Amino acid sequence: MATVVITGANRGIGKALTERYLARGDTVFGTSRKAESVAAKALTMLTADVTAPNSLEAARAALGGRPVDLLICNAGMNDGRGGLDASTNSADMWARLFATNVAGVFFTARTFAPNLIAAKGKIVILSSRMGSSTAAAGNGYAYRASKAAASNIAANLAAEMRAHGVAVASYHPGWVTTDMGGTGADIDVATSTAGLVMQFDALSLATTGSFLNYDGTAIAY
Repeated sequence: MATVVITGANRGIGKALTERYLARGDTVFGTSRKAESVAAKALTMLTADVTAPNSLEAARAALGGRPVDLLICNAGMNDGRGGLDASTNSADMWARLFATNVAGVFFTARTFAPNLIAAKGKIVILSSRMGSSTAAAGNGYAYRASKAAASNIAANLAAEMRAHGVAVASYHPGWVTTDMGGTGADIDVATSTAGLVMQFDALSLATTGSFLNYDGTAIAY
């Protein structure tokens, strides 16, 4: 039985991943920015904001030093759509988006690093194919840039954490029918998360630093 920590576990892909790990008997610590009620005995929901290191430290303290086998950096925002002239591309939006999608990943990994090292665990980062330079389409600048940066953090973490026995990779969950992905997306949550769990299970030091689709197909940075 593994110990899994999932940020943004209260909705969408994070919630579905939580349910999958619970169903197979793992112990899950989920985080959300607001207090959430808990129905499952093997799930502990923690209040944590990934943009606030002190908040993450408080969440880690609740683990009592417990080794973590898998950290899933899932919390994110989907703002920053549109081209150069989009009114939504404000300085405030760029700052909030990067604080969550980029700095939040770094702070989360740094906070739980001691627990991951203790277990020789894994760090997985939910990124997006939209962050790949090969998929540039001239819109969604802020979101694309944030996901490119998140994948870059994964690659750098992989280099640093290898010596500690911790494997790291980033993943594209697919275009999924969630509140973030919308109703016109390509795949449902069940398809995405089934594939993601398989890829997370397969991650090892031999494949650390990878950027993969939910079905295992390699994606270029």
